[in-house]
Amino acid sequence: MSIFLKCEEANHKCDKNQYKEASFFEMIQLNIHLIYCRVCRKYSSRNNKLTKAFKNKNFKTMPLDQKIKLQERLRQEISK
Repeated sequence: MSIFLKCEEANHKCDKNQYKEASFFEMIQLNIHLIYCRVCRKYSSRNNKLTKAFKNKNFKTMPLDQKIKLQERLRQEISK
């Protein structure tokens, strides 16, 4: 098992780490990869921002009746 990761593997381990499912060795691999890969650092940063946004309890969701109306409108537009 190599300590160096491809970006695709690093992104998968980043996702696992976000949900506290990554092993200690996977976190080490990810951190080493993030040292030299700017693209994956950006991906990891975006993941963290997204997680924080969902943990924030101040966002509001669309009421169910509006969701149903929107779904129906989308179906009509797609079927045209």
